[in-house]
Amino acid sequence: MARGDGGLSGAAAPRPRPERVLMTADTQGGVWTHALELAAALARSGVATVLAVMGGPLSPAARAAAAAIPGLELVESAYRLEWMDDPWDDVAAAGDWLLDLEERTRPDLVHLNGYCHAALPFRAPRVVVGHACLLSWWRAVHRRPAPVRYERYRARVAEGLRAAEAVVAPSASMLSALAGEYGALGLGRGHVIPHARDRRRFLPGAKERFVFATGRLWDEAKNLAALEKVAPHLPWPVLVAGSDVAPGGVGRRAGESLCSLGWMSEGELAWWMGRAAIYAFPARYAPFGMSVLEAGLSGCALVLGDLPSLREVWGHAAVYVPADDPGALLGALAHLVRDVARREALGALARRRAVRFSPHAMARRYLQVYAVALAARRPAASQLCPPSTPTPCGTPCE
Repeated sequence: MARGDGGLSGAAAPRPRPERVLMTADTQGGVWTHALELAAALARSGVATVLAVMGGPLSPAARAAAAAIPGLELVESAYRLEWMDDPWDDVAAAGDWLLDLEERTRPDLVHLNGYCHAALPFRAPRVVVGHACLLSWWRAVHRRPAPVRYERYRARVAEGLRAAEAVVAPSASMLSALAGEYGALGLGRGHVIPHARDRRRFLPGAKERFVFATGRLWDEAKNLAALEKVAPHLPWPVLVAGSDVAPGGVGRRAGESLCSLGWMSEGELAWWMGRAAIYAFPARYAPFGMSVLEAGLSGCALVLGDLPSLREVWGHAAVYVPADDPGALLGALAHLVRDVARREALGALARRRAVRFSPHAMARRYLQVYAVALAARRPAASQLCPPSTPTPCGTPCE
């Protein structure tokens, strides 16, 4: 049963807050990391989480990380995700599974780290978090709208966004992209809450002479090809960590100019980032960039793709290069290799910026959005606002 936050007599009505949240997650990329970080922060505020996982099996390390969170109930499945090829039978089956799970666990609120299932007839209010989307990914990577074969995806995502009591994105850029692809979100329903990481998990170490990069190597948005082009011309090695096999078994190995370290656990990744002097992320698409936050906490000098979302998050604490200009990437990396003072100053700036994105601040803002969703269902569809207008939640985390 949702409860109020308390308050003095005669003061404004207390904000309702949930005691239990049903949260979806998947095993692909940063969504799992976000879900665990948020669930742990919510637990410290007395909110329990039922975590419903789709998209593939979890590793033993992932299960152990979930088991360490007080009050978290982990429920696993292997249903395909809505952005995967031909997922719709699985999406429907996962919907029945989620409705049964809601009936069994009786959450006060449903937090969906995806879109389509928000259109289900849940008893509880729904909050949708837009980490990324296939249509905005396609537009950024291919420089044109997604083809007609994705119209069913467009319609189902738009249906989910319309049904949700609140929609959250990790950056104002991503919130605007959702509104641009699927229509205005409606007055008061769009919120910006940046992702967060526990600063204790990623710490600067003694920096060494190499450039580091990480991410799904098969994802064109990561722009691995740009690093492959410049690596032979750098005096330092370029080390890359990440999975080279996409869902469905399609692979994309790192080129010979890069030193591929393969998939890493969080602890291994933190160790390498702590040693890396420079972190390169020349992305074509990054609604937030969880790996960049981890590198910033690790005190790496950041060289990033010149995207509005990354400038929004990092400001003057990074160097930006156009994704389609390998020469600019080479120049930025070579300059930092030579200029020790600049490199160390950028690493310190990145660390100071990164620690502002704290799990405590993230959880507090999610509780504010949960309160909005619990207090009332969404306003009438005629009450629309401009797609680029975030709520006050969009200010940077302290």
